[in-house]
Amino acid sequence: MEKGGGDPLGLLCPMGRPEKLALYRGGQTRVEESSRAIAGCFGGGQKRDWQCPHVRVLCVSPKILMADSEALPSLAGDPVAVEALLRAVFGVVVDEAIQKGTNASQKVCEWKEPEELKQLLDLELRSQGESQEQILERCRAVIRYSVKTGHPRFFNQLFSGLDPHALAGRIITESLNTSQYTYEIAPVFVLMEEEVLRKLRALVGWSSGDGIFCPGGSISNMYAVNLARYQRYPDCKQRGLRTLPPLALFTSKECHYSIQKGAAFLGLGTDSVRVVKADERGKMVPEDLERQIGMAEAEGAVPFLVSATSGTTVLGAFDPLEAIADVCQRHGLWLHVDAAWGGSVLLSQTHRHLLDGIQRADSVAWNPHKLLAAGLQCSALLLQDTSNLLKRCHGSQASYLFQQDKFYDVALDTGDKPEFVNVCFWFVPPSLRGKQDSPDYHERLSKVAPMLKERMVKEGSMMIGYQPHGTRGNFFRVVVANPALTCADMDFLLNELERLGQDL
Repeated sequence: MEKGGGDPLGLLCPMGRPEKLALYRGGQTRVEESSRAIAGCFGGGQKRDWQCPHVRVLCVSPKILMADSEALPSLAGDPVAVEALLRAVFGVVVDEAIQKGTNASQKVCEWKEPEELKQLLDLELRSQGESQEQILERCRAVIRYSVKTGHPRFFNQLFSGLDPHALAGRIITESLNTSQYTYEIAPVFVLMEEEVLRKLRALVGWSSGDGIFCPGGSISNMYAVNLARYQRYPDCKQRGLRTLPPLALFTSKECHYSIQKGAAFLGLGTDSVRVVKADERGKMVPEDLERQIGMAEAEGAVPFLVSATSGTTVLGAFDPLEAIADVCQRHGLWLHVDAAWGGSVLLSQTHRHLLDGIQRADSVAWNPHKLLAAGLQCSALLLQDTSNLLKRCHGSQASYLFQQDKFYDVALDTGDKPEFVNVCFWFVPPSLRGKQDSPDYHERLSKVAPMLKERMVKEGSMMIGYQPHGTRGNFFRVVVANPALTCADMDFLLNELERLGQDL
């Protein structure tokens, strides 16, 4: 093959696509248009006795070619056209997503009902391509009808804001389009990952340890559960669940749903999750944790892990880590801290005390894509362990990736391993003010947040989440995390709620 991609016949790579093929049979050579020749090789209409033991590419104009289709237009091979397209797209992104998307005078979203939006976007996947002008218009439409999470009045999720440095880093990583598992193909990123994980561990309070970036906090929590199980029962990696007694893990009722989900995925079953009481602020009660451990042992289960939470999803509560660590130490249990939301408080001299005791944990989940404004997803699992537990538990020694006779240090092939900013409140509309003693007060108040949410989203003025909690009816949860927020934005929030709810 003189030109083409790295896959068989160079069929699916975007650069140097063959337009004509020379097919050899015995001493004969036949040159074919590539679409016909390939169809013949794979039984698509030509005589099947023609084979392709060797392909010589006579490339006239590069095109993307599928085995059963005509050549499709491509910019590959035309660097001027490629640059023009990317500059045009980046221009759209800067104007529409960055400048307008972070401007308080613009809408947070332009709401459309699903069927109307389908028609506006025209999402049908066709066999014909489109012009550059059409592609750019589609880019504008995608941005126009998407929620602007970088907008200063987007309070809906635990992430918000748009940091230009983080965005610049994401553009570079997307452009390089590599994977992280070996130093061979990602030398810079492997070294960067080591250094970032080292710094995050130091902030936790560890001078050594291990860690890995995961595709989300749910996976970080799941990895921690699996590591704790493996540490106690290493045979389970090879022999599976049949080697295990009934196990029990403990977390508060305010924990993230991924703990229950992880127990299900790992075959432990959701019944293995023992729910510990939380106080009125949403913090785990250590005395009830002690009681739950005793009950599990009395029932014949083996306790193996406690998952504490630093920054619960709804109330933003921080479990008392020192007291929980004392319980874990007495019973020999793995302590995992789900600090996906609250871990970034470690960078605050004023509020770091909320995480006192985190250095006693065995593992910590931390999502820099939340308060640190890194791009989604950026989720770290940090370990105090220095025995290579992560690799022993999760490593598969895939020989096609992790050869031990490489020309560099293979240890760098790491792929085988309200007291917070949640502000929760009810908006009491004019018709309910002063009527707290009415028998239907709480029922009516619970309906206010959903109605106001619909109004603000359809107007595009701002976006706030709401939910019930225990016996409490629906209330708003404002997440004050965007570094671009101003006092004026917070004043706008209150004034806008009053305006939207004036007739309720």
